[in-house]
Amino acid sequence: MNENDFSRLEINLPNCLRNYRYFRSRLDDRTKMLVLVKANAYGHGAVEFASMIEQAGADYLAVAYPVEGVELRKAGIKVPILVLTAGTDFFEEIIEYGLEPGIPNLVTLVEFCKVLDSKGISDYPVHIKLDTGMHRLGFMTSELEELEEFLGKCHNVSVRSIYSHLAAAEDPQNDAFTLGQIEMFRKNAGSLTGTLGYRPMYHILNSAGIERFPEYQFDMVRLGIGIYGVSALPGVQLYPVASFKCKILQIKHLKPEDGTIGYGRCGHIAPQGTVIATIPVGYADGIDRRLGNGSVSFMLNGHRVPTIGNICMDMCMLDITGVDAEVGDTVTIFGDEPTASEIAGILGTIPYEVFTSVPRRIERIITR
Repeated sequence: MNENDFSRLEINLPNCLRNYRYFRSRLDDRTKMLVLVKANAYGHGAVEFASMIEQAGADYLAVAYPVEGVELRKAGIKVPILVLTAGTDFFEEIIEYGLEPGIPNLVTLVEFCKVLDSKGISDYPVHIKLDTGMHRLGFMTSELEELEEFLGKCHNVSVRSIYSHLAAAEDPQNDAFTLGQIEMFRKNAGSLTGTLGYRPMYHILNSAGIERFPEYQFDMVRLGIGIYGVSALPGVQLYPVASFKCKILQIKHLKPEDGTIGYGRCGHIAPQGTVIATIPVGYADGIDRRLGNGSVSFMLNGHRVPTIGNICMDMCMLDITGVDAEVGDTVTIFGDEPTASEIAGILGTIPYEVFTSVPRRIERIITR
């Protein structure tokens, strides 16, 4: 039995495939598709989601850390996996499980080549990260000469791709900057390719880039938040893949003389009385405490019902006055309505954070 048997995150396979086909339709047939499944597939369940995407025809998957890639390999995922943040401590695991490290600096490359050399391995696939303005990870233009010199002497690795990351592809006000990043990437990747003597794949477009700058798709694109149902374009309605649902644990009919509701006595009973439903999700399940006290309304039997009182660790209460409901009825935290984007707007954040806040103790269930 799931430790939180009343709660689940439903992963809608048809909607996932619809979103995949939408982004695929914006690309040339020859362009490869990499799908990001880092951070537990943006909270959607890494193994479950990776399996769906592998069957859908993705050419690559990408994770943040080696441990995430190892989990997928142990689950039987065969598609190539790029480790975006390989570090320097898990090269043995990377090699053992056939993962492909992203290389953002010379220190990482030198150390990885040492491990490969000690094992007698040559031509191991790696991916070179260029910094074109994000200024997080990657080789700066001033570091390319030293990189090219080292690669010219090192036969332990084979550069599978050269890539960079757009900082603001979703924002039209930053289009000049984005185009500058793309031009820098084209120039620096070309310089590196000239030294290598062979042509690796190029990729720089993220989800927003695919939608707004498909003419710069190069050889591969990286599909992240878009596959999960969030578009960068106004008016484009993608399909929500995740629906966070739970069941009512208890219903109480409260009168004014019953006092208050919840921690801190912040929930107040209306003069005519209040009907509340307690559900088995709280801030330990990704229901941010700022969503308490009526800040958000969830969906119950076709009605939006607001939170009442403070959010607890494992539970919260809803004001269901006037709504026909019974213990065991389903409440939708986010999905079709409310959407994760709506909740993100209330919290002043982005849907990424809403998705990834749902912990692993919430069971992921694929619906077909």
